[in-house]
Amino acid sequence: MPLIGLPNFAEELLAEFSARNTTRVDTPVIQPAEPFLDMAGEDLRRRIFMTESETGASLCLRPEFTIPVCLRHIETATGTPKRYSYLGEVFRQRRGGGNEFYQAGIEDLGETETSDADARAIGDAIGILKRLLPGRTLSVTLGDQAVFEAVVQALGLPSGWQKRLVHAFGDMKHLEALLKRLSSPRPVTGLDPLVLELVARGDEAALVAHIDVTMEATGYSTNASRSPLEIARRLREKLVLSATRLDDAAMLVLKEFLSLSVPLSEASSALGGFADAAGLKLQAALTRFDARVTALVAAGVDPAAINYRAAFGRPLDYYTGLVFEVSDVDGSVLAGGGRFDRLLTLLGAKHHIPAVGFSLWLDRIETARAEA
Repeated sequence: MPLIGLPNFAEELLAEFSARNTTRVDTPVIQPAEPFLDMAGEDLRRRIFMTESETGASLCLRPEFTIPVCLRHIETATGTPKRYSYLGEVFRQRRGGGNEFYQAGIEDLGETETSDADARAIGDAIGILKRLLPGRTLSVTLGDQAVFEAVVQALGLPSGWQKRLVHAFGDMKHLEALLKRLSSPRPVTGLDPLVLELVARGDEAALVAHIDVTMEATGYSTNASRSPLEIARRLREKLVLSATRLDDAAMLVLKEFLSLSVPLSEASSALGGFADAAGLKLQAALTRFDARVTALVAAGVDPAAINYRAAFGRPLDYYTGLVFEVSDVDGSVLAGGGRFDRLLTLLGAKHHIPAVGFSLWLDRIETARAEA
Protein backbone atom coordinates (compact mmCIF):
# COMPACT_ATOMS: atom_id res chain seq x y z
CA MET A 1 0.00 0.00 0.00
CA PRO A 2 1.54 3.36 -1.03
CA LEU A 3 2.42 5.89 1.67
CA ILE A 4 0.05 8.87 1.36
CA GLY A 5 1.72 12.16 0.41
CA LEU A 6 5.15 10.65 -0.14
CA PRO A 7 6.90 10.07 -3.48
CA ASN A 8 5.85 6.89 -5.24
CA PHE A 9 9.25 5.31 -4.58
CA ALA A 10 8.95 5.70 -0.78
CA GLU A 11 8.28 2.00 -0.19
CA GLU A 12 11.30 1.08 -2.30
CA LEU A 13 13.41 3.53 -0.29
CA LEU A 14 12.21 2.14 3.05
CA ALA A 15 13.09 -1.35 1.83
CA GLU A 16 16.62 -0.10 1.10
CA PHE A 17 16.87 1.28 4.64
CA SER A 18 15.65 -2.00 6.10
CA ALA A 19 18.18 -3.98 4.08
CA ARG A 20 20.91 -1.84 5.63
CA ASN A 21 19.92 -2.80 9.19
CA THR A 22 18.59 0.58 10.23
CA THR A 23 15.87 1.41 12.73
CA ARG A 24 13.33 3.82 11.31
CA VAL A 25 12.48 6.73 13.61
CA ASP A 26 10.28 9.79 13.46
CA THR A 27 10.65 13.04 15.38
CA PRO A 28 8.17 15.83 16.22
CA VAL A 29 7.62 18.50 13.59
CA ILE A 30 7.84 21.20 16.30
CA GLN A 31 11.38 21.31 17.70
CA PRO A 32 13.25 23.43 20.26
CA ALA A 33 14.93 26.17 18.23
CA GLU A 34 18.10 26.60 20.29
CA PRO A 35 20.07 23.58 18.97
CA PHE A 36 19.52 24.67 15.37
CA LEU A 37 20.37 28.30 16.10
CA ASP A 38 23.55 27.30 17.96
CA MET A 39 24.85 24.41 15.86
CA ALA A 40 23.32 24.24 12.39
CA GLY A 41 25.13 27.16 10.74
CA GLU A 42 24.27 30.60 9.43
CA ASP A 43 22.89 29.34 6.11
CA LEU A 44 20.22 27.24 7.81
CA ARG A 45 19.54 29.74 10.61
CA ARG A 46 18.41 32.31 8.05
CA ARG A 47 15.84 29.93 6.56
CA ILE A 48 14.10 28.21 9.48
CA PHE A 49 10.53 29.02 10.54
CA MET A 50 10.39 30.23 14.14
CA THR A 51 7.50 30.20 16.62
CA GLU A 52 7.02 30.27 20.40
CA SER A 53 5.42 28.10 23.05
CA GLU A 54 2.81 29.43 25.46
CA THR A 55 5.60 30.08 27.95
CA GLY A 56 7.67 32.04 25.45
CA ALA A 57 10.19 29.28 24.67
CA SER A 58 11.66 29.52 21.17
CA LEU A 59 10.47 26.74 18.87
CA CYS A 60 10.79 26.04 15.16
CA LEU A 61 9.41 23.80 12.45
CA ARG A 62 11.80 20.89 11.89
CA PRO A 63 14.34 22.20 9.32
CA GLU A 64 16.38 18.98 9.10
CA PHE A 65 16.58 15.56 10.77
CA THR A 66 20.12 15.09 12.08
CA ILE A 67 19.75 17.19 15.24
CA PRO A 68 16.28 15.77 16.13
CA VAL A 69 17.46 12.19 15.61
CA CYS A 70 20.49 12.81 17.84
CA LEU A 71 18.32 14.43 20.52
CA ARG A 72 15.96 11.45 20.44
CA HIS A 73 18.88 9.06 20.78
CA ILE A 74 20.12 10.91 23.88
CA GLU A 75 16.65 11.20 25.45
CA THR A 76 15.90 7.48 25.02
CA ALA A 77 19.34 6.49 26.39
CA THR A 78 19.76 4.01 23.53
CA GLY A 79 23.07 2.18 23.42
CA THR A 80 25.53 2.38 20.55
CA PRO A 81 26.41 1.59 17.87
CA LYS A 82 23.00 2.32 16.40
CA ARG A 83 21.87 2.99 12.83
CA TYR A 84 18.76 5.11 12.36
CA SER A 85 16.83 5.89 9.20
CA TYR A 86 14.17 8.55 8.71
CA LEU A 87 11.71 9.76 6.10
CA GLY A 88 9.51 12.81 6.55
CA GLU A 89 8.87 16.47 5.89
CA VAL A 90 11.25 19.30 6.69
CA PHE A 91 10.40 22.98 6.64
CA ARG A 92 12.72 25.77 5.55
CA GLN A 93 12.90 28.48 2.96
CA ARG A 94 14.44 27.27 -0.28
CA ARG A 95 16.09 29.50 -2.83
CA GLY A 96 14.48 27.51 -5.62
CA GLY A 97 11.00 27.90 -4.11
CA GLY A 98 8.89 25.72 -1.84
CA ASN A 99 9.08 25.67 1.94
CA GLU A 100 8.01 22.08 2.66
CA PHE A 101 9.68 19.01 1.19
CA TYR A 102 10.54 15.44 2.06
CA GLN A 103 13.93 14.24 3.22
CA ALA A 104 15.18 10.77 4.07
CA GLY A 105 18.49 9.51 5.31
CA ILE A 106 20.61 7.40 7.64
CA GLU A 107 22.45 8.44 10.82
CA ASP A 108 25.17 6.05 12.03
CA LEU A 109 25.85 6.73 15.73
CA GLY A 110 28.56 5.25 17.94
CA GLU A 111 30.58 3.23 15.43
CA THR A 112 34.17 3.49 16.67
CA GLU A 113 35.65 2.19 13.41
CA THR A 114 35.17 5.60 11.86
CA SER A 115 36.81 4.84 8.51
CA ASP A 116 34.47 1.90 7.97
CA ALA A 117 31.45 3.99 9.01
CA ASP A 118 32.47 6.79 6.63
CA ALA A 119 32.85 4.33 3.77
CA ARG A 120 29.48 2.74 4.61
CA ALA A 121 27.74 6.15 4.55
CA ILE A 122 29.19 7.04 1.16
CA GLY A 123 28.51 3.57 -0.21
CA ASP A 124 24.93 3.56 1.08
CA ALA A 125 24.17 6.97 -0.43
CA ILE A 126 25.54 5.94 -3.82
CA GLY A 127 23.93 2.49 -3.67
CA ILE A 128 20.48 3.80 -2.81
CA LEU A 129 20.60 6.43 -5.55
CA LYS A 130 21.71 3.85 -8.12
CA ARG A 131 18.79 1.66 -7.07
CA LEU A 132 16.31 4.55 -7.38
CA LEU A 133 17.90 5.96 -10.55
CA PRO A 134 19.20 2.96 -12.52
CA GLY A 135 21.58 3.89 -15.31
CA ARG A 136 21.80 7.51 -14.16
CA THR A 137 25.23 9.16 -14.24
CA LEU A 138 26.07 10.43 -10.76
CA SER A 139 28.86 12.75 -9.61
CA VAL A 140 30.40 12.31 -6.15
CA THR A 141 32.42 15.06 -4.46
CA LEU A 142 34.31 14.56 -1.19
CA GLY A 143 36.05 16.94 1.20
CA ASP A 144 37.58 16.64 4.65
CA GLN A 145 37.29 19.42 7.20
CA ALA A 146 39.76 17.65 9.52
CA VAL A 147 42.53 17.92 6.90
CA PHE A 148 41.79 21.63 6.47
CA GLU A 149 41.92 22.10 10.25
CA ALA A 150 45.29 20.33 10.34
CA VAL A 151 46.69 22.62 7.63
CA VAL A 152 45.48 25.77 9.40
CA GLN A 153 46.89 24.56 12.71
CA ALA A 154 50.25 23.69 11.14
CA LEU A 155 50.55 27.24 9.79
CA GLY A 156 50.73 28.47 13.39
CA LEU A 157 47.85 30.96 13.33
CA PRO A 158 46.35 32.14 16.64
CA SER A 159 43.53 29.89 17.87
CA GLY A 160 40.97 32.63 17.21
CA TRP A 161 41.93 32.79 13.54
CA GLN A 162 41.94 29.01 13.30
CA LYS A 163 38.35 28.94 14.58
CA ARG A 164 37.29 31.62 12.11
CA LEU A 165 38.78 29.84 9.12
CA VAL A 166 37.42 26.43 10.11
CA HIS A 167 33.99 27.98 10.69
CA ALA A 168 34.10 29.36 7.12
CA PHE A 169 35.19 26.04 5.57
CA GLY A 170 33.02 25.23 2.56
CA ASP A 171 31.92 28.86 2.05
CA MET A 172 34.56 30.11 -0.38
CA LYS A 173 33.21 33.65 -0.48
CA HIS A 174 33.50 33.97 3.31
CA LEU A 175 36.83 32.16 3.37
CA GLU A 176 38.31 34.42 0.70
CA ALA A 177 37.18 37.50 2.66
CA LEU A 178 38.96 36.17 5.76
CA LEU A 179 42.13 35.43 3.77
CA LYS A 180 42.06 38.98 2.44
CA ARG A 181 41.92 40.30 6.00
CA LEU A 182 44.82 38.01 6.97
CA SER A 183 46.94 39.35 4.12
CA SER A 184 46.07 42.99 4.88
CA PRO A 185 45.14 43.40 8.56
CA ARG A 186 42.88 46.28 9.53
CA PRO A 187 43.58 47.83 12.95
CA VAL A 188 40.69 48.31 15.36
CA THR A 189 39.88 52.01 15.69
CA GLY A 190 37.82 54.14 18.03
CA LEU A 191 38.92 52.51 21.30
CA ASP A 192 39.73 54.35 24.51
CA PRO A 193 43.53 54.97 24.59
CA LEU A 194 43.60 53.67 28.18
CA VAL A 195 42.04 50.39 27.03
CA LEU A 196 44.68 50.04 24.31
CA GLU A 197 47.42 50.73 26.83
CA LEU A 198 46.10 48.15 29.30
CA VAL A 199 45.80 45.52 26.58
CA ALA A 200 49.32 46.27 25.34
CA ARG A 201 50.67 45.90 28.90
CA GLY A 202 48.75 42.67 29.41
CA ASP A 203 47.27 44.05 32.63
CA GLU A 204 44.02 42.04 32.68
CA ALA A 205 43.07 42.99 36.24
CA ALA A 206 43.29 46.72 35.51
CA LEU A 207 41.42 46.26 32.21
CA VAL A 208 38.59 44.36 33.93
CA ALA A 209 38.36 47.03 36.66
CA HIS A 210 38.21 49.79 34.02
CA ILE A 211 35.45 48.01 32.08
CA ASP A 212 33.52 47.40 35.32
CA VAL A 213 33.66 51.09 36.27
CA THR A 214 32.63 52.13 32.76
CA MET A 215 29.68 49.74 32.77
CA GLU A 216 28.53 51.02 36.15
CA ALA A 217 28.83 54.63 35.02
CA THR A 218 26.80 54.07 31.87
CA GLY A 219 24.21 51.83 33.51
CA TYR A 220 25.03 49.08 31.03
CA SER A 221 25.86 46.55 33.72
CA THR A 222 22.21 45.98 34.65
CA ASN A 223 21.49 44.57 31.20
CA ALA A 224 24.89 43.16 30.24
CA SER A 225 24.94 39.62 28.94
CA ARG A 226 28.70 39.33 29.54
CA SER A 227 30.82 40.00 32.60
CA PRO A 228 33.67 42.56 32.56
CA LEU A 229 36.16 39.66 32.51
CA GLU A 230 34.50 38.11 29.44
CA ILE A 231 34.43 41.49 27.67
CA ALA A 232 38.10 42.09 28.49
CA ARG A 233 39.18 38.73 27.10
CA ARG A 234 37.08 39.07 23.95
CA LEU A 235 38.47 42.57 23.40
CA ARG A 236 42.04 41.35 23.81
CA GLU A 237 41.39 38.50 21.37
CA LYS A 238 39.84 40.89 18.87
CA LEU A 239 42.89 43.17 18.99
CA VAL A 240 45.29 40.24 18.62
CA LEU A 241 43.36 38.91 15.63
CA SER A 242 43.17 42.34 13.99
CA ALA A 243 46.97 42.63 14.19
CA THR A 244 47.69 39.12 12.86
CA ARG A 245 49.14 38.89 9.37
CA LEU A 246 49.79 35.68 7.47
CA ASP A 247 53.03 36.11 5.54
CA ASP A 248 53.06 35.72 1.78
CA ALA A 249 54.67 32.26 1.83
CA ALA A 250 52.13 30.85 4.29
CA MET A 251 49.26 32.45 2.36
CA LEU A 252 50.52 30.82 -0.82
CA VAL A 253 50.62 27.44 0.95
CA LEU A 254 47.03 27.83 2.16
CA LYS A 255 45.77 28.88 -1.26
CA GLU A 256 47.64 25.99 -2.89
CA PHE A 257 45.94 23.56 -0.54
CA LEU A 258 42.48 25.00 -1.24
CA SER A 259 43.08 24.64 -4.99
CA LEU A 260 43.68 20.87 -4.81
CA SER A 261 41.10 18.94 -6.84
CA VAL A 262 41.91 15.38 -7.92
CA PRO A 263 40.26 11.96 -8.17
CA LEU A 264 40.10 10.43 -4.70
CA SER A 265 42.35 7.60 -5.91
CA GLU A 266 45.12 10.21 -6.34
CA ALA A 267 44.29 12.36 -3.30
CA SER A 268 46.51 10.61 -0.74
CA SER A 269 49.56 11.06 -2.97
CA ALA A 270 48.64 14.68 -3.75
CA LEU A 271 48.14 15.57 -0.09
CA GLY A 272 51.35 13.83 0.96
CA GLY A 273 53.30 15.68 -1.72
CA PHE A 274 51.72 18.98 -0.70
CA ALA A 275 52.59 18.44 2.98
CA ASP A 276 56.21 17.52 2.18
CA ALA A 277 56.72 20.48 -0.17
CA ALA A 278 55.20 22.90 2.35
CA GLY A 279 57.01 21.40 5.33
CA LEU A 280 53.74 20.82 7.22
CA LYS A 281 53.24 17.99 9.70
CA LEU A 282 49.87 16.51 8.73
CA GLN A 283 50.55 12.82 9.48
CA ALA A 284 47.62 12.21 11.84
CA ALA A 285 45.01 13.78 9.53
CA LEU A 286 46.44 12.10 6.43
CA THR A 287 46.56 8.70 8.14
CA ARG A 288 42.81 8.95 8.86
CA PHE A 289 42.23 10.14 5.28
CA ASP A 290 44.15 7.15 3.86
CA ALA A 291 42.26 4.73 6.12
CA ARG A 292 38.95 6.01 4.72
CA VAL A 293 40.12 5.50 1.14
CA THR A 294 41.18 1.95 2.01
CA ALA A 295 37.79 1.31 3.64
CA LEU A 296 35.98 2.59 0.53
CA VAL A 297 37.90 0.16 -1.67
CA ALA A 298 37.05 -2.68 0.74
CA ALA A 299 33.37 -1.63 0.58
CA GLY A 300 33.40 -1.88 -3.22
CA VAL A 301 33.38 1.88 -3.92
CA ASP A 302 35.80 2.98 -6.64
CA PRO A 303 37.84 6.02 -5.41
CA ALA A 304 38.62 6.92 -9.00
CA ALA A 305 34.91 7.71 -9.47
CA ILE A 306 34.94 10.24 -6.61
CA ASN A 307 36.37 13.77 -6.89
CA TYR A 308 38.32 15.06 -3.88
CA ARG A 309 38.27 18.85 -3.50
CA ALA A 310 40.30 20.27 -0.62
CA ALA A 311 38.04 23.35 -0.36
CA PHE A 312 34.77 21.41 -0.45
CA GLY A 313 32.52 21.67 2.58
CA ARG A 314 28.83 21.74 3.43
CA PRO A 315 26.95 24.67 5.03
CA LEU A 316 26.31 23.09 8.44
CA ASP A 317 28.44 24.02 11.44
CA TYR A 318 28.35 20.63 13.13
CA TYR A 319 30.52 18.76 10.59
CA THR A 320 33.98 17.75 11.85
CA GLY A 321 35.65 15.58 9.19
CA LEU A 322 34.30 13.86 6.10
CA VAL A 323 31.83 15.81 3.96
CA PHE A 324 30.39 14.58 0.67
CA GLU A 325 27.65 15.15 -1.89
CA VAL A 326 26.20 13.07 -4.70
CA SER A 327 24.87 15.11 -7.62
CA ASP A 328 22.87 14.53 -10.78
CA VAL A 329 24.23 15.29 -14.25
CA ASP A 330 22.67 18.77 -14.11
CA GLY A 331 24.43 19.59 -10.83
CA SER A 332 21.40 19.07 -8.57
CA VAL A 333 22.50 17.68 -5.20
CA LEU A 334 20.62 14.42 -4.59
CA ALA A 335 22.38 13.38 -1.36
CA GLY A 336 24.78 14.96 1.07
CA GLY A 337 26.31 14.17 4.41
CA GLY A 338 29.38 13.90 6.56
CA ARG A 339 30.86 13.23 9.98
CA PHE A 340 29.69 15.12 13.09
CA ASP A 341 31.65 13.71 16.03
CA ARG A 342 31.11 16.65 18.41
CA LEU A 343 27.39 17.12 17.91
CA LEU A 344 25.97 14.60 20.40
CA THR A 345 28.20 15.86 23.22
CA LEU A 346 27.09 19.44 22.49
CA LEU A 347 23.47 18.26 22.59
CA GLY A 348 23.95 16.76 26.05
CA ALA A 349 25.31 13.22 25.63
CA LYS A 350 27.36 12.22 28.69
CA HIS A 351 29.93 10.33 26.63
CA HIS A 352 31.61 10.96 23.29
CA ILE A 353 29.62 9.39 20.44
CA PRO A 354 31.22 9.39 16.97
CA ALA A 355 28.64 9.91 14.22
CA VAL A 356 28.26 10.07 10.46
CA GLY A 357 25.23 10.23 8.19
CA PHE A 358 23.62 11.53 5.02
CA SER A 359 20.33 12.92 3.71
CA LEU A 360 18.49 12.34 0.44
CA TRP A 361 16.49 15.09 -1.31
CA LEU A 362 13.40 13.19 -2.41
CA ASP A 363 11.85 15.89 -4.61
CA ARG A 364 15.02 16.12 -6.69
CA ILE A 365 15.21 12.33 -6.95
CA GLU A 366 11.55 12.31 -8.06
CA THR A 367 12.33 14.89 -10.77
CA ALA A 368 15.28 12.81 -11.99
CA ARG A 369 13.08 9.68 -12.10
CA ALA A 370 10.46 11.56 -14.12
CA GLU A 371 13.10 12.72 -16.61
CA ALA A 372 14.37 9.16 -16.96
